[in-house]
Amino acid sequence: MNRLVLSAQLVERGALRYTPAGLPALDLSLKHESEVVENGSPRKVSLEIRALAIGADITAVLTTLALGSDAEFGGFLAALRNGRGMRFHITSVAPVG
Repeated sequence: MNRLVLSAQLVERGALRYTPAGLPALDLSLKHESEVVENGSPRKVSLEIRALAIGADITAVLTTLALGSDAEFGGFLAALRNGRGMRFHITSVAPVG
């Protein structure tokens, strides 16, 4: 199963664009910071991840989410077209706070 749920902060949002199929799309950057336990020891985790949202419903929500806002993002990971790296495809978002 390829399912990712990430609590993160919206740090960058590109301009609304349209796919060749005519669907609205947004390129985003998310930042996550937390502390987790790995092998019995605490570990600080900090990362930025590139994300993409496609479709009218999800892009409508994300265009209204203020930069710097915390939210819980759900979706899946997919390889970039050139096969180098990956991107988080967002299919759901729930603002926090």
